[in-house]
Amino acid sequence: MHENFAEVIKPNSAEAELLGAIDFAHLPQHVAVIMDGNGRWARQRGERRIFGHRAGVESVRAIVDTSARLNLKAVTLYAFSTENWKRPKLEIGALMQMLKYYLRTELDEIHRQSIKFQAIGKIEGLDKSVQKQIAVATEKTANNTGTILSVALNYGGRAEIVEACKKAIENLQQNGDSVANLTEADIEANLYTRGLPEVDLMIRTSGEMRISNFLLWQLAYSEIYVTETLFPDFRRREIFEAILDFQKRERRFGGIEKK
Repeated sequence: MHENFAEVIKPNSAEAELLGAIDFAHLPQHVAVIMDGNGRWARQRGERRIFGHRAGVESVRAIVDTSARLNLKAVTLYAFSTENWKRPKLEIGALMQMLKYYLRTELDEIHRQSIKFQAIGKIEGLDKSVQKQIAVATEKTANNTGTILSVALNYGGRAEIVEACKKAIENLQQNGDSVANLTEADIEANLYTRGLPEVDLMIRTSGEMRISNFLLWQLAYSEIYVTETLFPDFRRREIFEAILDFQKRERRFGGIEKK
């Protein structure tokens, strides 16, 4: 068994068997997750949607902890989109309270594992108390050298690309260069994810076959893995299954199949 998991996985368990099948030399560098299905999970149990969101916190812990133990370079979680403001105010308020609670209670463990935290999206549009908690987590983990944990909040993929293009054009003009010389590299340098490896694997829970305005630029050549598992039931075992599926893929990036 991989030494990083010795304290959390029982020998001869299903998780241990999956872990043993993983090729650690070919792990995805950057995994993105659309955390979907909390509401359905709650309805199946006759509960309100917020009950599902609370249950999903355990899945977030599993993803973050497993990513750190696998020494992944980056993991990005889609927590709150620009479209989510259409939800009932009570649900939005509860989600923001849960976010602050998670950052307060998990920050020491995140820091202990040398995880670097950052939030991506229009953070200035969030409540000041949420911004403050994000700033505390960001500052405390700024010098950590392990997995980079990005949480997408008030995030929209189209808006990100528009903003990146505007900034790239402004930079060109300030340098006296022509907009005609705009390159993909100029845009990438102004994305929220600048400096991160490209997304190798995007996981979506709950079986929905769409990317929901998430990392539209970054997912250009990502492998996409969709599981029927609802997010509150998504744990370490499901992460291993997604990685094993990823390792079966042949990534050609627009090229041809190798003979």
